[in-house]
Amino acid sequence: MVETDSPRAAVERERLPREIWVLVGSSFMIAIGFGLVAPTLPVFVRTFDVSIVATSLIVSVFALARLVFAPSAGLLVGRMGELRVYMIGLLIVALSSAACAFATGYWQLLTYRSLGGIGSTMFTISALSLLIRLAPPEIRGRASGMWATGFLLGNIVGPLAGGGLVAISLRAPFLVYAAVLILVALVSGALLRGRTGVPTSVTAPDVPPARFRDAVGHRAYRAALVASFGNGWAVFGARIALVPLLVVEALGQPEAWSGIALAVFAVGNAATLVVAGRLADRYGRKPPMLVGLAVAALGTGALGYVGDPVWFLVVCLVAGLGSGLINPPLNAAVADVIGSKARGGTVLAGFQMASDTGAIVGPVAAGALAQVVGYGPAFAVTGGVLAVGWLFWLRAPETLPGPAPDTLTASEPTVANGTLRDL
Repeated sequence: MVETDSPRAAVERERLPREIWVLVGSSFMIAIGFGLVAPTLPVFVRTFDVSIVATSLIVSVFALARLVFAPSAGLLVGRMGELRVYMIGLLIVALSSAACAFATGYWQLLTYRSLGGIGSTMFTISALSLLIRLAPPEIRGRASGMWATGFLLGNIVGPLAGGGLVAISLRAPFLVYAAVLILVALVSGALLRGRTGVPTSVTAPDVPPARFRDAVGHRAYRAALVASFGNGWAVFGARIALVPLLVVEALGQPEAWSGIALAVFAVGNAATLVVAGRLADRYGRKPPMLVGLAVAALGTGALGYVGDPVWFLVVCLVAGLGSGLINPPLNAAVADVIGSKARGGTVLAGFQMASDTGAIVGPVAAGALAQVVGYGPAFAVTGGVLAVGWLFWLRAPETLPGPAPDTLTASEPTVANGTLRDL
């Protein structure tokens, strides 16, 4: 006779651990601070009388520092522990943000943003490591969706508040961001201290670490890398670097309008993140990825050709809806490859580096296109990069553990235990 779970046991099994809610709340507060700076940064850089390409480089250098330091951050997580690396990373970004507020030249600002990128990769990799180890495989999509929702809800509040702070001073958002990060480090450190351990069965010594060179041999992880690159190019690169400039210079709207545009994009993200997480846990990682990449590619590609401010916000919303469908299944698929029993620092570092590479190349390439041939072609190429990710995911196998359609195996697929097969 098959023994089934009681309704209460089923509810307990699907309940997110409290530590994940702490990570969700922290991501919300971090995103508020990030959202304060995002609409202000390109405009602030232009006050130093530099070109669009130089302005885009300020966005790219942050991602470049993340990219270069990512492997070291993965090693630090293994040696020092997630929580310690998480808090140190937050404090580094806080100090660099405060320094940006007092920058008196372009090269000073470039240096301070580079230091902030080092701290950013430290707290991002450590938070992802905790999320993967603490979330049960059957609710990884939900956990990833809630974590990303916290970040993006903060992005709704942040740009709106940032637009108001611009009226006071272009330097004020950087100081407020620094204060928010210090608060998050203190509060999350207190709440997570002593609660980030993983049961012995989860970290059994006979389970080898998941290695990047093994993971990259599987189509699901390769598709995740390509999609992460496109997401970094479009969402963390071109959108932040060019949308504020497009709003002011092409649409002729006031600077505060750029904050509204970024907030509308974030609303679209937030509207689909939780839904995407549930869909990824029920039907697999692949279906929401394909839909999300298609919608995001079309919406992003059209941004530069919309001349009406209201319709521009509508297209921003559509692009945000597509982007929201991408994040939870993408993170969940990478977590499936690693598995909850293995340490996946190098696999996570590679995944993050793909996004950071896109965030480095995207603003510079799209900025150069915008300067030479206009904003339309710049965003069309950005949409095309997302479309390439769609093609890779069309051929990728499903990684959802359990008897899901197109699944690889009935057990949890991981690189570490060798059960993941590249079909």
